[in-house]
Order: sequence, then structure tokens, then C-alpha cells
Amino acid sequence: MFNGTLFKRTFLSGYKILLVFICVMLMYFLIIAGMYDPKTKENMEKLMETLPKEMMLAFGFKDADSSFAGFLSSYYYGFIAVVFPMIYGIITANRLIARLVDRGSIAYLLSTPNKRMKIVLTQALFLILSTTGIYMIVFAAGFLASEKMFPGELDLNAFLRLNVGALLLQFAIGGISFFSSCVFNDTKNSLLFGAGIPVGFYIIKMLSDAGEKLEGFKYFTIFSLFNPQKMVSGEGAALSFAVLLAFAVVFYSAGVLVFCKKDLAV
Repeated sequence: MFNGTLFKRTFLSGYKILLVFICVMLMYFLIIAGMYDPKTKENMEKLMETLPKEMMLAFGFKDADSSFAGFLSSYYYGFIAVVFPMIYGIITANRLIARLVDRGSIAYLLSTPNKRMKIVLTQALFLILSTTGIYMIVFAAGFLASEKMFPGELDLNAFLRLNVGALLLQFAIGGISFFSSCVFNDTKNSLLFGAGIPVGFYIIKMLSDAGEKLEGFKYFTIFSLFNPQKMVSGEGAALSFAVLLAFAVVFYSAGVLVFCKKDLAV
């Protein structure tokens, strides 16, 4: 149940956005990885000490172990590697279904020998594969750059867990945005919920990280399932992976079913 022509068309209409996010992700990785030099790291930590602790915690800049992977888990995977792909997923999910319905383009697609199931599965596959592509490139380029800058310093298994965990988190977030895109026939409401819910979850995550008094908020956000520091050590990684994957499967499946049965009148 896959349409190659539609997939190619979707890729050509969105590859520029994808490239922009990949380039931004790689740029930040190189900048942050370059800060691992012990002398530079000490200076950065002194700078962080001058800023409000609650603000640093809210943005994911937590104390990490002294390893290279631990450094990256705090300064890259605590914010950059989560927020930018989330923005990409929200934008892309809205474009894949809701915008087609809103603009009437879906009527053209359905006039071809393509059933709704094939169309929606093709669009879902594009979001999944393009998001996977982001992390595959970050993982490969990041590892090569790390070996070039600091040979033998990066724990490959820990780095892999960081990327897999972040990717599964994006699958879950993308599932929410894709479900919203399938439910609503206009981009306004699709973005309201498809962006509002993930952003709301992230705000809750920031509040829960800001201090012990608000720590209980962590039970109300899926971002708590991705703890970069624990990904490095491997603590609870398998369970987090399983829950995030299940979450993604549920929302993607629900989106597909809703789209196949709903009234497409705008």
C-alpha cells in the first residue's frame, strides 16, 4: 500500500525544508561538539554558572558525566536534537494531509486509481522516513566529525542510544501531529492541535525540569520518556524505547483510520 509517484512528489515539494533542518542540526552539532575541549568546556561551565539554574535546567542543560557522550547528551540532545526535529515534524505533518484537504488537492489524488489507504500510508511513510533520515545523517556525520576532532573519545553505543531515543520521541510527536492532520480538514485546526499538544508537552517538560517543586509535572509529558543522561548509561532505555514506539504506532494508526473514514468536505 504505497504510491511511489506521490512519495516522489511529496519529497520534491518538501526536500528544501528537510535540508534546512539537517544543515541546522549539523551546524549546531559541530559547534557544540567542538566545545568538548577540556579548557573550552571549563569556560562554558563557568558561563553557565552565571545564568539562572532554573533556566538552564528548563532548557535541558543538566549536569552530565565527563565523557564526550555525556557532554553531548546535555548540551545537544537536551534541546537542539529534540526541538528542531519536532518543529520539522509539525510543519511536515500538516503539509502531508490537512493542507491537501484544505486546498482541495486531495480531490485530484482521489480521482486517480488510488484509494485513501494508499494515499495516507504513503504520506505517513514520508514523515517517518524523512525524520529517520535526519537522525541517520546526524549520527553518521556526528560520529565521523567526533572521530576527527577527538579520536576514540565518543562511546558509539551511548551515541547510538541517544539518537535512537531521540528518533523514537520524534515518532511519537510526529504521530500526534499526523493524527491531527488527518482529523481536521483545515490547516488552522490541524496546526492548533498538531503543534499545540507537542509544544504543550515540551512546556510541561521545561516546568518539571526547572525545580523540585514542579518535578511531578514530568508524569504529564511524553518528553519524560527521553532522558538523554539515562540514554548514555542505558538505564531504562529499552522500556522508554518500547513505550515511545507504542505511542507512535497508536497515533499513526488512528490517523490512518480516521482519514479513511472521514468526510473530506471542507
